[in-house]
Amino acid sequence: MAPSNSESASIIPQPPDGGPPAARASASDAPPLPAPSPFDPPEHEREWITVAMELAPAFAARAAELDETAELPIENLRALNEAGLDVALLPVVHGGGISFRAFGQVLRIISRACPSTGCLWLMHMGAAYGLVTMSDEESARYYAAELTAGKRFANALSEPTSGNMFLVPLQSSVPVDGGFRLDGAKRFVSGCEIADHFLVNTLVDGIPNFFGVERDETISFVPIWDTVGMRATRSQLVSFEGTVLREERRCRPSSGEQTNPIEVGLAFLSIGVAEAAFEALAAHASARVIPATDAPLSHMQWVQFAAADMHVRLQAATLLAERSLWLADLRSPTAHTAAVEAKLYANQVAKEVADLAVRVGGGSGYLRTSPIQRHFRDAQAGALMAYSVEVCQDIVGRAVLGVS
Repeated sequence: MAPSNSESASIIPQPPDGGPPAARASASDAPPLPAPSPFDPPEHEREWITVAMELAPAFAARAAELDETAELPIENLRALNEAGLDVALLPVVHGGGISFRAFGQVLRIISRACPSTGCLWLMHMGAAYGLVTMSDEESARYYAAELTAGKRFANALSEPTSGNMFLVPLQSSVPVDGGFRLDGAKRFVSGCEIADHFLVNTLVDGIPNFFGVERDETISFVPIWDTVGMRATRSQLVSFEGTVLREERRCRPSSGEQTNPIEVGLAFLSIGVAEAAFEALAAHASARVIPATDAPLSHMQWVQFAAADMHVRLQAATLLAERSLWLADLRSPTAHTAAVEAKLYANQVAKEVADLAVRVGGGSGYLRTSPIQRHFRDAQAGALMAYSVEVCQDIVGRAVLGVS
C-alpha cells in the first residue's frame, strides 16, 4: 500500500557506531516530526479505519470467488452495516458525522480487498446519503432509519441513451394521482437486485428532478451484466413500467454545494484497485527467481525502474484524491473540480499499474489462477464510470484553458 503523508517516517541520518558523543543526536536535538497532514482523517475517526482493516482480510479471501461467480457480496455489505459504517457517513443529526477524509480511507481499504464490494458500498451510500440530505425532514428520518436497519439503496440515474450525462435525464414522467408516472429504463444500476430503495432522476415539466422510489412490482431487472471486471456488482438494467414517483418523496432541488460520496469516492475506488495490483506485482517479482541469474525478478533493473515510476504516480494520485476530500470537508466550492481531477488521474494510474503487473507477471500473471489478471480487469472499470476519463478531460481542459 502506498503510505499517506502521516505514514511516511522522517529519516534522520545517524553517526556511525563509536563516533564521538557530541556527534550523536539526542532526542531533544532531533528535528521535530512533521505535523499531521491536513489531508489525514481526524484522530478521533481513526477507529473507522481500524474497523475497515479488520474487515478487509475476509473481503479479500472471498474476492476471487465472487469475481468467478458474479454473485453479489451480500455478506460483505451486511458486515459493513453491522460495523456501523453505513450510518457513520450520514449527517450528525442522523447519527453519523464521519468526515469525507475518513470515508475515503475506509473506501480505499475495502476496494483494495474487494473492488466489487467497494463499488457497491460506494453506490449504496451515495444513493442513501443523497436521499437523506436532499429530502424533507420527515423523509430524511425515514431513509436514515431504513439505512440503519440494513435496507439497501441503489442509484437509478444513468439512461441507455444519456451516456455520461447521468444528472441530465432524457426520460420524462407524467402527472398522475399522488405524483408522477415513469415508464423507462436505467442502466448500470449496481446492486439493484437487492435494493429496497432507488434514487431516480426524471424530467418533470422539462426540469430534472430526483425522487426516492421504493421497490414494487412495477420495477424489474434485465440481466445484461456479464462483464470483464467488477463482476460482483451485478449492475443490471432496471425497467420502470408505470412506476409512480410519489410527490412526498420528491427531493429538494440540489444547490450544487452539497458533496455526494460518489463524487469524491470514485478516485479511491481506483486507488484501491491500483494498490492491490501493485501488491500482487511486488509479491510476484520477489518470489519469481530467474534461472539464468538465480536472483528474484525484483533484482532486474527494468522492474525496479518501472515499479519506482508506478509507486510515485500512485502516491501522486492518492494525494490528489485526499486533497479533494479535504476540500469537501471544508465545503469548498472547488471540491467538485478537485474530485474530477482526482478521478481522472486515479483511473489512469490504476490501469497503468495493473498493466505493469501483467508485464511483470508474464505468463503466470495471465493465468486465471493469478490475482494479477483480476486486478487488470477491475482496473478498466473506473475509467468508464461517469464521468468517464474523456469527460473528465473535457471538464478539466475547458477549465484550464478558460473555455466557457
